[in-house]
Amino acid sequence: MDKTKDPNISAMCTLAVGEAGRTGDWRSFRPVIDHGKCIPSQKGRSACFLCWLYCPEGVVRAEIPITIDMEYCKGCGICAEECPAKAITMVKEEGHE
Repeated sequence: MDKTKDPNISAMCTLAVGEAGRTGDWRSFRPVIDHGKCIPSQKGRSACFLCWLYCPEGVVRAEIPITIDMEYCKGCGICAEECPAKAITMVKEEGHE
């Protein structure tokens, strides 16, 4: 059995190109994942995935290791706020004052 995908999660979204194209250049802050703190990465199995669940843009992939599509991430910080392990931090995007 593939440990990277949970067969019990049936409502997984897939990324799609938006009407406006890539939207990641709108953000002032970007999420950075510390996989040493990330619960699914630590346990090596499907667990937690709150960042995926609460991402309003659907750019977090519920897999191990968790990844975020930076071309579409708007930097809202909801993933960092919802992470119980505090494995996601928001850092200032280069080029933004």
